[in-house]
Amino acid sequence: MSTLVKEFNDYRSRMNEVILSKNNLVIKRLWNLDTNTYAAGALNVKTKELLGLVASMVLRCDDCIKYHLGKSHELGVSTEEMYEVFAVANIVGGTIVIPHTRRAAEFWEELTEINQ
Repeated sequence: MSTLVKEFNDYRSRMNEVILSKNNLVIKRLWNLDTNTYAAGALNVKTKELLGLVASMVLRCDDCIKYHLGKSHELGVSTEEMYEVFAVANIVGGTIVIPHTRRAAEFWEELTEINQ
């Protein structure tokens, strides 16, 4: 696994454990709501992850982008599909999204190298 992907996943897991260990009911409920939002429903999980990715890119949240890229990769999203998602995010968000697209492309390259 690439260093970039491993560092992100390790940090995220470690800090999630710290946060959840504090047993804050509001945080637990919010995170549960987030988990349930991305479960299959009228929209499938892949579509929901791609929607989350576009929203994250437009909101310019690099950690969120990496998370949704990882989930999208797990769900079998192709590079061609991913670049269409990047295009939608850039049209919706404007040129300010370009730096986030660069970092997203770098992370996606790392994810796709894992399977090669």
